[in-house]
Amino acid sequence: MKMTLSREARFWDRMANRYAKSPIADPVAYEEKLRLTQERLSPEMRVLEVGCGTGGTALRQAPFVTDVHAIDVSPRMIAIANAKKAEAGIGNVRFDVDDLHGFTPDGVRYDAVLAMSILHLVSDRDVALAKIRSLLQPGDLFVSSTVCMGDDLKIFKWIAPIGKALRLFPTVRVFTSDALAHSITAAGFDIRHRWKPGPRTATFLVATAR
Repeated sequence: MKMTLSREARFWDRMANRYAKSPIADPVAYEEKLRLTQERLSPEMRVLEVGCGTGGTALRQAPFVTDVHAIDVSPRMIAIANAKKAEAGIGNVRFDVDDLHGFTPDGVRYDAVLAMSILHLVSDRDVALAKIRSLLQPGDLFVSSTVCMGDDLKIFKWIAPIGKALRLFPTVRVFTSDALAHSITAAGFDIRHRWKPGPRTATFLVATAR
């Protein structure tokens, strides 16, 4: 049976090849986010990454943990991620087409969840954060990097719905980094580290489940 893709999945399928070829906007900040995450990882940990895109972060973090399960709504993104995995010869990463809201962990307990560049692209971040918290035990790790356009690009709040209606943009939510931090805390996490490298950059947060 052919899978019926959501509008969001179809959008990201169309973008996947271009996304895969695009350079990282701020490689220095990206490497620092990897380092800050790796400081908190350990070899026995099982990690879930939601909204993994073409798999670059999952593959970079794989050597530091037992395994990484990475999901994305776009089949084309996952296909590219699996090609990268095969080329790199990395065996402890599993890529699947899946949506966070409908995701079932199949009895696996995760020690950490990564949500990199995804929380501003979900329809309701509080619902997404509640689902993430439900997958973790007290003391477990949650790491996110989120574009908070309410800090620097408030006008996008008016542009985003028009762009979505014209099928130029996916779902994009505009909120501040303070609002994001409040949502993460309200979902049952304690924030341990918060970093915004500069204007118009993503907010990086490290938290542990209460």
